Order: sequence, then C-alpha cells, then structure tokens
Amino acid sequence: MSDAAKPQPVALRAADVAPRTKPSVYPEPFFSRMARREKRQLSDVFGLKNFGVNLTRIAPGGESSLLHRHSRQDEFIYILEGTPTLVTDDGEFALAPGMCAGFPAGGIAHQLVNRSDADVVYLEVGDRTAGDEGSYPNDDIKAELGTDGQWRFSRKDGTPY
Repeated sequence: MSDAAKPQPVALRAADVAPRTKPSVYPEPFFSRMARREKRQLSDVFGLKNFGVNLTRIAPGGESSLLHRHSRQDEFIYILEGTPTLVTDDGEFALAPGMCAGFPAGGIAHQLVNRSDADVVYLEVGDRTAGDEGSYPNDDIKAELGTDGQWRFSRKDGTPY
C-alpha cells in the first residue's frame, strides 16, 4: 500500500510517533551539533501539508537548531517540559513549561539551548511557505527550500556543502 493510500489517524499519543530517523538535514560540521535533539514529526502523520508540527526533545547540552531566521516562514514554540534558554540576536531568555514564543518571518534569529541537567520537550510549529530561505548569523551556512520541499545548503559565498 502506498503512503497516499494509508489511512490517516484521527488522534494518537504524540509520544507514540516514531522519532525522525535522521536527526538533522544540516550538512557537517553542523549535523553533529544536533545529536542531542530528537524530533517527532506530528503533522506528517496526519498528512498535513500547509504547516509542520514537531514534538522535539533536547537532551542536556543540546540545541534545537543553529541560530537562524526564516525569510518567509513563521515559527512558534510551546514549552512542555524543562527549562531551555531561548537564544536570540536580541539576547537570552529563560523559558519554562507553559511559556511560548513566536518568530515572524524575517524577524529575530533564534534557537533553543538546553543548559540544564534535564531534557527539554516542546512543540514546534512552522508553516511551509514555498521559497523560504534560512539565514544563520553565527555560522557559514545558508539554506534554500526547494520546490520539492527539501532544504539545500551552501556556504554564504554560494559554495555548496
């Protein structure tokens, strides 16, 4: 049976969704920085196409992503467990369960880091606007979302990884 023919669930426990098999789409040397992050792609289980929802766990010492901003996509996070630090190009902010943050397209660069000794768990929601680009103020990398929905990475001078 093809994926398109598989029936979509109506409801399920988010923790029962299998973690993404590849921890990151970043190329090295950035890929290995995501080793302490686990994503469960909740929206894909339901066949959602317009926005993505991930249940993400960051182990102590881990990070959610590189410090980044999107050109066209909005992002939203909601903290379920743990005490991550929200790092932005405007400063750092301590977060706790029940707190949320939103990042409009073209806004501040952001990432979560786990400087605690316990896991951080949060929901991550983003749209899937075509033509999006990711910029990374602290790293020599840029990203472009292809028409196939896959990210393509290069150095800031355009040299591919």
